[in-house]
Amino acid sequence: MPKIVYKTHEGKVYEVDVPSGRSVMLGATSQGVPGIDADCGGTLSCATCHVYVAQEWAEKLPPVEEMEDELLENTACERKSNSRLSCQIDVTDELDGLVVEIPERQF
Repeated sequence: MPKIVYKTHEGKVYEVDVPSGRSVMLGATSQGVPGIDADCGGTLSCATCHVYVAQEWAEKLPPVEEMEDELLENTACERKSNSRLSCQIDVTDELDGLVVEIPERQF
């Protein structure tokens, strides 16, 4: 089972086994990782699951699609070039070890 590494803005690290096919967001919320609010439950209608993907992983992910890009642009706090909505990142075996950082605050 792939392991996803979640880092909080305070520096706490959570290593979570997430089944392939689930989203990075669901991996966090199901294991009580703080900071990923997921207010919309992963329906791509908010940006409260915003994360920063570690640079070495950013190009291994599918590109940001239009709706995700709009939400990041219009509602995410402190968007960066490596910002993603964790509900839009499906875990695969190839993402074993993926590192994401949780922003200090969500929208």
